[in-house]
Amino acid sequence: MSHLDGRGVTSDLALEADVVVVGSGPAGSAVAREATARGASVVVVEEGPWVRAGEFPLSAFDSMASHYRDLGTSTVLGRAPIPYLQGRMVGGSSPVNGAICWRMPRDVYDEWVAADPALGDALPWADLEAITDEVEQRLGVAPTDPAVAGPKNLLMARGAEALGLEHRPIRRNVRGCEGLGRCVQGCPRGFKQSVDVTLLGDAMDRGATVLSSAEARRVVLQSGRAAGVEAHAQGGGVVRVHARQAVVLAGSAVQTPVLLLRSGLGHGPVGENFQCHPGVSMAGRFREPVRMWEGATQGHEVIGLRHEGLKFEALGFDLTILAARLDGVGSDLSRAIADMAHWLEWGAAVRAEARGRVRVVFGRTVVTYAPTPRDVGLFRRGLRVLGEMMFAAGAEEVSLGVRGFAPRLTSPGALADLEKSGPKSAAAYTAAITHMFGTCRMGSDRATSVVRPDFRHHRVAALYVADSSVFPTNLGVNPQVSIVAMATLCARRALAAAS
Repeated sequence: MSHLDGRGVTSDLALEADVVVVGSGPAGSAVAREATARGASVVVVEEGPWVRAGEFPLSAFDSMASHYRDLGTSTVLGRAPIPYLQGRMVGGSSPVNGAICWRMPRDVYDEWVAADPALGDALPWADLEAITDEVEQRLGVAPTDPAVAGPKNLLMARGAEALGLEHRPIRRNVRGCEGLGRCVQGCPRGFKQSVDVTLLGDAMDRGATVLSSAEARRVVLQSGRAAGVEAHAQGGGVVRVHARQAVVLAGSAVQTPVLLLRSGLGHGPVGENFQCHPGVSMAGRFREPVRMWEGATQGHEVIGLRHEGLKFEALGFDLTILAARLDGVGSDLSRAIADMAHWLEWGAAVRAEARGRVRVVFGRTVVTYAPTPRDVGLFRRGLRVLGEMMFAAGAEEVSLGVRGFAPRLTSPGALADLEKSGPKSAAAYTAAITHMFGTCRMGSDRATSVVRPDFRHHRVAALYVADSSVFPTNLGVNPQVSIVAMATLCARRALAAAS
């Protein structure tokens, strides 16, 4: 195995491989694993550093500053600016996500095929299912163990059960989890089976080279073909990686279109069709301590309203994040901090219909996005259900986080008013974005898509895109495993075309 730390690359360097992969998150790691399993040599180029399990900080703020893009402050612009979170390290966001694993929903897949039947032939459902079975085994995916769930997750189960909503322990990629509640900082014990230590580790065991701390700046083209990648290492050297067979972009639904645009590859709707899952959250106070920073970070979900475009999850923050969300100053804030052990927070992820755009403006990445009135209606609906679940689980009061509405409620009665007549502006709601899709969408029509159904760029030979930017729509569920399954198919298609 080989790891080159770009912080130590101080002079120009030339590398060569059969397949060059940009990005080491779930998509890039899956491509590297599949390609090396089929005998190809691989170089993976990753902008962020390699962070080992014992190097993750205790504070979420420190982790964001060190391991998230833009110090965790990336924000979509529009009528309601909303932050979006992306890990920036080997493994992408996988080392710092909630470890939630969902299979590709069949209803979403059927939507894709109905809109473009060619996708059914290019992405056989049986193949996706078989890949997912194998990936779940490799990642140790299993329902959250009640022994490590903690009150925040068990109380969500109680509230959902009282309301008659379908719910379940979240299936997570962990082995030996102790419920330390530090998924978003990075597991300090290495219990999370993130892709850097699993899929990418498998690829490195078979000879793949990972170049970390080196930003891919340009796809190198020769005679209409992708011939490699030019990257700038943090140590100052320029690294040129030649690809004998294929270049595969796997940088995310934000970074991949940016790289294409910077490479002069603006064909089709590059950067358009940006979709995501904006989420809103609610805090509740319980008489007994719940200590939301302990237990599995996200261990329970409510899926009974997924058909409406809503999925509910327990959340877990460390003390610094939780303290930052409290009201008041001075003595009022001190009292709130002293009471933190009694508060927990749950969230509602929305399968939004809004579509935005990723652009490069004066050299900077700009994402514009605005939730539609229907999306804001789901914000209100989601908050109502969150509040009803909290009260059903025993909450004494809830904090809505909605500007222009009652800040706190001590009974569920006004929640119906929130859904019916709450603020219509998305700016009134405390929201965040975690999953992004669609900016290099795949399809058979080259005028409305960036890559073909086999992941190959419509105009540039030997250039493929493997990440969630190729997804025609958002999923409504956590995409990590679906990304891995799709990227594995991408690797197969790329190597088959090169043979």
